[in-house]
Parts: sequence; C-alpha cells; structure tokens
Amino acid sequence: MRLPLIGRMAALFAFVALTAGLAYSQQDTSQQPTTDAVAEAARKTREEQKTAPKAKKVFTNDDMPAPASETTAKAAEPAAGGQAETSTAESKENAENNPKSEAYWRKRFEKQREKISNAEQELDVLQRELNKDQVQYYNDPQKAMQQQYSRSDINEKTAKIDAKKKELEALKQQLSDMEDELRKAGGDPGWAR
Repeated sequence: MRLPLIGRMAALFAFVALTAGLAYSQQDTSQQPTTDAVAEAARKTREEQKTAPKAKKVFTNDDMPAPASETTAKAAEPAAGGQAETSTAESKENAENNPKSEAYWRKRFEKQREKISNAEQELDVLQRELNKDQVQYYNDPQKAMQQQYSRSDINEKTAKIDAKKKELEALKQQLSDMEDELRKAGGDPGWAR
C-alpha cells in the first residue's frame, strides 16, 4: 500500500520539524550550563578576593621624607620670596659654567652626544641614498649612459659618506677626550653618562 503524496509530504514535514526542535533544545541546554559555570566561577573568584590578604604597601621615593637640606631649602624659599628664585637661577647658571660642577659636565656630554647622534643619522641617510643610486634606473638613455660611464652620482655620495665617517670618528674622539678631561679635573665618571 502506497501512501498518497500528501501523506508522504506531511510525514516529511513532521520529521523535519521534530529534528529541528530537538536540535534547538539541545543547543539551549548546552549553552545554559556554560553560562552558569562562568557565573559560578566569577562568584567564586569574588569570594576568594574578599578572603585574600591585602597587598603590602610598596614604598617609593614620593613616600620617603626629604633630606634635611632639601626641607630647609624649601622652607626658606617662601620666606625669601622672589629673591630665592633669582638666586637659585643664578646658582644654576654658575654651576653650568663652573668646570668643577656636575651640571657643567653633564651639559657638555649631552651636547657632544647630540652631535654624534646627528652625524650618525646623516650618515645613515647618505648610505641609503647611495644604495638607491646604485640600483637607479634612468628613463633618459642619455643620462643612463652618462652615469654608467662616469658614475658621478655614486662617486659624489661615496665622498660625502667618507667625509661623514671621518667627522663621526672625530666627534667620538672628542667624547673620549672629554672623558679624560673629566677624570683629570677630578669629576665623578658618572657625570659622563
């Protein structure tokens, strides 16, 4: 006995609906324990934090009391008014010009290191330009033949690089000489840093 076409379609429809309903219910039950487990873990962590011992205080320089010399200098500033500010500025300027002071040496070393850094950056740029010129392609055949024959662009950049390398070596030698000069003046070697 054969079922009519409508009966078969109804049976198929019922089967698909039942399967979809079961899949949906399984999906809901599989997600619910996960969210409950996450919530439970969060509750447990909060309770552990409540019972955990408090973190110990870490002391920094801001927590430490200032030495007596700084305290008295700060106390004297408001009493003197504007005179204390000008004398402080003058003493700083004098310290930067006094060859036996730390500020003088630190300023000199900082300027020298800045010169060295600038020279290194310029050398790097020149080196990049030379590398670019060595693989340069000229659209103009006349210019390409001229550069292939004379290599004036490359020779010019190479000369500039050599000059910059010599300048950099001289600056580094000056830095070394300054360190010797600092040692001879009786300064702290840490001032060179």
